Amino acid sequence: MSEQQKQADNRARATTDEFRAFVREDWGPRHPTATEQAPSAAFAAQRRALLSATYPKQRIVVPAGGLKVRSNDTDYVFRPHTAFAWLTGLGADREPDAVLVLEPVIGDDGEGSGHEAVLYFRPLAGRDTDEFFADARYGEFWVGARPTIEDVELELGLTGRHVDELDAAVAKDAGELTVRLVRDADLELTARLDKARVENGAVEEELVEADDALAHDISHLRMVKDEYEVEQMRAAVAATQVGFEAMIAALPEAVGRGRGERWLEGTFGLHARHEGNGVGYDSICAAGDHANTLHWVKNTGEVTAGELVLIDAGVEVDSLYTADITRTLPVGGTFTEAQREVYEAVYAAQEAGIAAVKPGNRFSDVHAAAIRVIAEHLHRWGLLPEGVSVEDTLDKEHGQYHRRWMVHGTSHHLGLDVHDCALATREEYMDAELKPGMVLTVEPGLYFKADDLKAPERFRGIGIRIEDDVVVTDDGCENLSASMPRSADDVEAWIARVSPA
Repeated sequence: MSEQQKQADNRARATTDEFRAFVREDWGPRHPTATEQAPSAAFAAQRRALLSATYPKQRIVVPAGGLKVRSNDTDYVFRPHTAFAWLTGLGADREPDAVLVLEPVIGDDGEGSGHEAVLYFRPLAGRDTDEFFADARYGEFWVGARPTIEDVELELGLTGRHVDELDAAVAKDAGELTVRLVRDADLELTARLDKARVENGAVEEELVEADDALAHDISHLRMVKDEYEVEQMRAAVAATQVGFEAMIAALPEAVGRGRGERWLEGTFGLHARHEGNGVGYDSICAAGDHANTLHWVKNTGEVTAGELVLIDAGVEVDSLYTADITRTLPVGGTFTEAQREVYEAVYAAQEAGIAAVKPGNRFSDVHAAAIRVIAEHLHRWGLLPEGVSVEDTLDKEHGQYHRRWMVHGTSHHLGLDVHDCALATREEYMDAELKPGMVLTVEPGLYFKADDLKAPERFRGIGIRIEDDVVVTDDGCENLSASMPRSADDVEAWIARVSPA
C-alpha cells in the first residue's frame, strides 16, 4: 500500500490507551491451525531435493508474492506464486509475503550436503499488539488468524521464521556464494535483494541471467507430476465435471433469461468456488459465432436454441492444480446435420491426438496426429486450395492452409498453471519425449467464422473444440476426464440425462 493510500485511510482507529488495554484483555486460548503434517509436505520435500541437487552450495530464494491492490484499499484475493506453491505445498490464499529460502548446508570440508528449507512468513501476532485489532490488511480481527511458527513447522516439515528476519538472512555472504531468486514473484523484494547482492560483491549484470536460469529449471522440473499432483488433477477434473453438469442443467434458463453466456459463466463459477478454490482461468462460454473467437471471455452474448455453445472452463482446487476442459454443446440438446458433421471431424482428430500420447512419442506428435485428421477433413470438403493435397498443407515451409480453420496447437502441459511449465525451452517442450507423469491437454478444434466466405455456407458460424486432460502412463495415457461424454451421440445423451425434465 502506498504512502498516499495510507494517508487517505479513513477507517476508525483505536486511539486511546484505555481502549487498547481493554481490547487486549480476556481472550480464550487459540487453537492451532495444524495438528499434523499436510499430505503435500513429503512430496514438496522431494521437489525441493530435486532443486537442491541442481544448485549445490547456492542460496535459493522463492517468494510467494504479496497482496495486490484491486481498488483503493481493497486487495485481490491472494494466490501464491506457482514456484512457491510447488516447493512448499501451500495453496489457496496461503501465505502472502512469505519467502521460501533453501539455505545451503556446507560442511567443514567445504563440500555441500543439501539445503535446509526455511519459510520466512508473517506469523500470528499476539493479542497485545496493535496489529491484532487495528491492522485491516493483516490483523486477526479483520482477516482471521494466521498460523504460528510452530503450526507451519508441523504442517510443512520445514523451519519457520519471522519474515522480518528475511533481508538479513538472504543478504549475508551474498558476495561469497551465489544467491538465486525467482524475480517475478515479488518485485519489491527483488529490488532489495539485487541491491544487497551488489553491495556484497555480486556482479549486477549477471544477476538477471542467474535468476532466469532458476525460474527456467523450476518450470522444467514441474513437467513430470508426482503421485500427489496427479491425484490433485483428478480432483480438479471431478470438480470441473460438477460445474459442467450444472451448466447443462442451466441451459434452458440461460436461453430464457437473456445474456445467457454470463449465466453459464456464473453457474460454473459458483460450483468452482464451492468445489475448489475457484476457476483456474477465465471461463469461455461462447455461443454461436462467438465460439470462433478463440479467447472469448467477455461472455456477454445470448444463448439461443438451435445454436452451439463452446464452454472452456476448469476448476482450480485448493492445492491450486487446475483442470482445463472444453465441451461444445447443442443448446437444444441435438446437433443439426452440419453441426454434427463438423463435430465428428473434431472428435476424430481428438481421438488421433489422444492415441499419440504415450511414452517415447514426442510432445509435437500429439499435434501432428490431430492436425492430420483436420487436414484430411478439410481436403475432403474441398476447402484447401486447388491442387493442394493433405501432405502439401502439412508442409511447414510452404503449406499450412488448414490453419485458417484451426490456428492453435492441440496440446499444452497442465498443472499448477493452466499453461504449465511455460518457461521450458522449445526443445524441452515441443520436442521433448513424453514421460509417465506428464499431464497434457488434447484439444483440436475447427472454427468457421460467420463471415468466412471460403467456408461452406452450412458451416459458417460453427465453432467446435473438444478438450480433455490426460496423464501419460507407462504404456499410453489415461484420460482423466473420460467420464465427461465426448462423442456426438454421447453428448446428446448427456444433455438429455442432466437437463431438467
